[in-house]
Amino acid sequence: MTAPPLTWLYAPGDRPRVVAKALAAGADVVVVDLEDAVAADRKEYARDATAELLGEPQPVPVHVRVNALDGPLAADDLAALAALPGLSGLRLPKITSPEQVTGVAAATGGPPLYALLETALGVERAYRIAAAHPALRGIALGEADLRADLGVRGDTGLDWSRSRVVVAARAAGLAPPSQTVHPDTRDLEGLAASCSHGRALGFLGRAAIHPRQLPIIERAYLPTERELEEAETIVKAATIQPGAQALPDGRFIDAAVVATARRTLSLARRPALS
Repeated sequence: MTAPPLTWLYAPGDRPRVVAKALAAGADVVVVDLEDAVAADRKEYARDATAELLGEPQPVPVHVRVNALDGPLAADDLAALAALPGLSGLRLPKITSPEQVTGVAAATGGPPLYALLETALGVERAYRIAAAHPALRGIALGEADLRADLGVRGDTGLDWSRSRVVVAARAAGLAPPSQTVHPDTRDLEGLAASCSHGRALGFLGRAAIHPRQLPIIERAYLPTERELEEAETIVKAATIQPGAQALPDGRFIDAAVVATARRTLSLARRPALS
């Protein structure tokens, strides 16, 4: 089992130097943003600069967040980028229906797609969207827009939506969703606490908007020494004696417990950020 990605670093598409720095920052995935991070009069330049970058393979996977599908820019974004060799995925903002996903899949011919759910309607349709097409590889929340749509003030007001998305991803056979960005780039303690909460809810990894956030996210989502020791014990016992069993310390293990242990060990097989 290969180590899943834990960090996605956003960079604005109209700032090639920032994108170049992001590619060298140590994130598992770099997300070039053509949507919210780019002013209206810079959209075309951002698309052209991103197309130039992705004309050749990149040292790390690069996703592109295109403009909203119900606007005038998305079709040009998809046409310019979908077939480029340096593209590893398309992130689709403000998805509210499975038909939007199937439409993009048909128009682009199969690059991996990731749906961002940023409205109450998108969350309500989370499973239908997650199961819409084989090209869809993941779903995630866009919490800033969702918070505004719901009128939520406290952070815990989003927990139901977070759990809904985690369950929908699992039910559709997708990887656990990553957390949305923590907007205060200097609040590293708050970021760590938020990551701990997200991990407890079933998220795996997180998007970032500054390289200083990457080590905090990794530390929060990487297993502790105790978790690794427990996982190793479980996997070793299952290797010696397949099937459900009780360990000497009284813990009962079955296939689901073993699968979780293997995923824990896979997370440890990754170089840590400095």
